[in-house]
Amino acid sequence: MGGATQQGTERYKSKWSGSPDHFRKVAGLWFPSVGIGTYLGDMDDRADRLYEASILDALKLGTNLIDTAINYRFQRSERNAGVALKKAIEKGIVNRDEAIISSKAGFLTFDRTFPQNQSSYIYEQYIDPGILKTEDIVAGCHCMTPSYLEDQLERSLRNIGVDCIDIYFIHNPETQLAEISRQEFLRRMLAAFKLLEKKAADGKIQFYGTATWNGYRENPGAQGFLSLEELIGLARNAGGEDHHFRAIQLPFNIAMPEAFLSKNQKLGSQSVSLLEAAHHLGMIVLCSASILQGQLAANLPAFVTKFFGDLKTEAQRSIQFVRSTLGVTTALVGMSNPVHVEENLQVAQKPVVSWNQMRQLFSEK
Repeated sequence: MGGATQQGTERYKSKWSGSPDHFRKVAGLWFPSVGIGTYLGDMDDRADRLYEASILDALKLGTNLIDTAINYRFQRSERNAGVALKKAIEKGIVNRDEAIISSKAGFLTFDRTFPQNQSSYIYEQYIDPGILKTEDIVAGCHCMTPSYLEDQLERSLRNIGVDCIDIYFIHNPETQLAEISRQEFLRRMLAAFKLLEKKAADGKIQFYGTATWNGYRENPGAQGFLSLEELIGLARNAGGEDHHFRAIQLPFNIAMPEAFLSKNQKLGSQSVSLLEAAHHLGMIVLCSASILQGQLAANLPAFVTKFFGDLKTEAQRSIQFVRSTLGVTTALVGMSNPVHVEENLQVAQKPVVSWNQMRQLFSEK
């Protein structure tokens, strides 16, 4: 199965009967304003079944973006996404070219559950076959050498059962900066980008990017800070002006608004926020932690509850905040239960809040 296409995602969008601004076109694809994430959950068969049902329902109810990672639940989440996508295709709910799949690599991972001897597993799977060296591992958990990323991509393709992953992220690359110099970090990122440009040319991925937690929210002088301008420079070095570094992922929500408020990125001579820079550059922006792993599904500040008073639940209000912010492509929400899928995707039936109104909310914040 190939990847998502403009024609396919537009076909999926044409089936949508809710708010027309639920879909937004970036990098030639139509993205939903709310996507399903697959991070948390037990590593057991019951959680697998719930995730598969949730992803299938999400595809039915209007989101064509599934976000996962090879280390999520030790490869189970990728496999759940693959099972659900296959069922959705068989049932005529979607075609492969209508669905956007994003995944990530960088963290060391096991398979389905903790092995009896974790160190032996890493040696048998990765070090003994020559996929990585012990000195490639940072913080005891992270690696982004080309050979390791290539291995992880092939495993992810098999896990999901597709020929192409639409967006492939290097997962939390800022982890490396805790132990190596920035110069060495940039050298490693360039090597990774060159590998991913090759995989894009081979049709194994469409776009690549960086999925981060702290990197894009730090102050420029911080050890773990990531500069979008600097990374785009590396991508141009790796792939020329038509490079495939087109996506970023970072947490953004009511409690973590730095992506909009912190002017920590350079755009020419200007200092701007990450969202402003990404919007100007036409990048895909997937926002993780939209409800902060459930913490923003209750007890929001009174002014926020009042502002989004037309929505029924605090989770819906938190999602509406993210999807209505200028520069956001998709608000990712971890949904491992079909009940939550139905509740959260009701937001997509509503128009986003106008930017003039959102400015008022940010001024209150």
